[in-house]
Amino acid sequence: MSQRIYQVDAFTDTVFAGNPAAVMPLDIWLPDGTLQDLAAENNLAETAFFVPEGQEGYRLRWFTPTTEVDLCGHATLASAYVIMSILRPGTERVEFATQVAGNLTVTRRGDLYTLDFPARPPERPAEDQDAVRADLAAALGGPVPSDLLTARDYMVVYDDAASIASLKPDMGALSRLDRGVLVTAPGSDVDFVSRFFAPHHGIPEDPVTGSTHCTLAPYWAERLGKTELSARQLSARGGQLWCELRGDRVMISGKAILYMEGTVYL
Repeated sequence: MSQRIYQVDAFTDTVFAGNPAAVMPLDIWLPDGTLQDLAAENNLAETAFFVPEGQEGYRLRWFTPTTEVDLCGHATLASAYVIMSILRPGTERVEFATQVAGNLTVTRRGDLYTLDFPARPPERPAEDQDAVRADLAAALGGPVPSDLLTARDYMVVYDDAASIASLKPDMGALSRLDRGVLVTAPGSDVDFVSRFFAPHHGIPEDPVTGSTHCTLAPYWAERLGKTELSARQLSARGGQLWCELRGDRVMISGKAILYMEGTVYL
């Protein structure tokens, strides 16, 4: 049995940048164990699998090397790229049904892809702020942050981009937390910057994380008093995103480029 596979660099227009995702179009679902084994073998932050559903839609799932996740931005962008550029060239809109995040639409205008994702505004955590901030500062290998909020992940806020860029995280300490850690700060040439760590999901540092911008966009929109925002993720590979808050939805836009395609034999 053979399956096509594509590797796409998302949130960039040059290879060796952005966030690489594996994309595997399927005719029917393979067993969950096989999907997880494929994601582990690919050893990328996420592998996306989709099957046709309805007349023109698809059902989409995402797996890290160790687990299935409820939402992934860069692998959704990569999947849309494969459909719109390779499988159905010229298509300008695709809709994905998902298990937890509902229906996700991706539209294309030129070389820019826009994800229509649910907003996930952060909240003030119930834990003792000072104690958690100190623990997170130690795990991140940086100063005590100016603020701490939570959504799906811890959201750690710093005063400037330099504080984020200089972090030297202890992945062992971060892996013992019950959620990922998102760090963010105001940018200089963009509205805000971020980094994201999720070693407990097999992702030490994610190069560019679309799903965290479901939380970042509402936060920065309120703080900066604007709904259209530019963003950069300060990983080694780096990535550029544009966000727009529309009520309870976040439009997350970025580019993508094909790095590799091939065949997997099972």
